Amino acid sequence: MTFRDVTPADESVVKDLLEAAFPSDMEARLVHKLRHCGALVLEQVAADGKDNVQGHVAYSRVTPAAIGRAQGLQVACLAPVAVWPDRQRTGIGSALITASLEKLKGMGEDLVLVLGYPGYYPRFGFDPVLARKVQGPYAGDAFMALALTEAGSRDLPIEVAFATPFEEFE
Repeated sequence: MTFRDVTPADESVVKDLLEAAFPSDMEARLVHKLRHCGALVLEQVAADGKDNVQGHVAYSRVTPAAIGRAQGLQVACLAPVAVWPDRQRTGIGSALITASLEKLKGMGEDLVLVLGYPGYYPRFGFDPVLARKVQGPYAGDAFMALALTEAGSRDLPIEVAFATPFEEFE
């Protein structure tokens, strides 16, 4: 399995994958809008040896609304991650998340947020307690944060605004 950035040639298969992996087309529409408004920080696919897309992950920019130290944080949101239904529970999604988080760290991102299943994301270090220091439209145990740098945990609390396309799906 290889992990690479999405190319324009991948967009159609990514749309099909997202529509197959989720019960509605909401995630496919969200990714399309994030991609075309320039909000994506990182978008990657997992591809097999024949370069067939098996999984997808997207991270969009989250803007700190605070002044002071937190204003300089680089914050991203993981949403969504998807694997073809017949390939789920094979480790593709986990490997894709792990590889993409490493890439984000190398890109200088400080903090990653996710709204997702509390039984899944903590294995990557996501923490609902840390996320309580992030003020925005989401809360609860499904809202989690992962600090990729010391500043990502030190320079909190922080108020954030998610990319505009998220407003349509709240």
